[in-house]
Amino acid sequence: MPPPLLVDLQGIDLNKLEVAPEEIRKVLPHRYEMQQLDGVIKFAPEQGYAIGLKNVTDKEFWIRGHIPGRPLMPGVMMLEAAAQLCTYYYRRVTNDSRFLGFGGLDKVQFRGTVLPGSRLVILATNREIRPLRAVFDTQGLVDGRMVFEAIVTGLVI
Repeated sequence: MPPPLLVDLQGIDLNKLEVAPEEIRKVLPHRYEMQQLDGVIKFAPEQGYAIGLKNVTDKEFWIRGHIPGRPLMPGVMMLEAAAQLCTYYYRRVTNDSRFLGFGGLDKVQFRGTVLPGSRLVILATNREIRPLRAVFDTQGLVDGRMVFEAIVTGLVI
């Protein structure tokens, strides 16, 4: 049984972007096939959270080889999308332009599949921000159903 959602989604329009992809690119260095964050639905640092979006298309670089005939979004790509949302949060809150790379993943659980055509909604809540590290709780949802959860630790590198 999945845990409760990290963020109360009541009153949040999950179809409306607060931050568009071109604005994200001003904050994050990821480009081309490694850009996994398509928008920020809600950025609420005063409440300690952000909600992001990854639109999974049939043009993703992994489609051809990650289960031919039955493409599934790799779990590592779900986590990469979550990490990019965490990095966006970190850089906006700290105004630090240094790169925040993976420092660790804890308590990772995959609870469902993400298929081409899905809208992966990512929730991230801040646990801790220090000058050289940040820790976030994250969850991914498709059609309101939790597909992953993880604690993401980022380190300035």
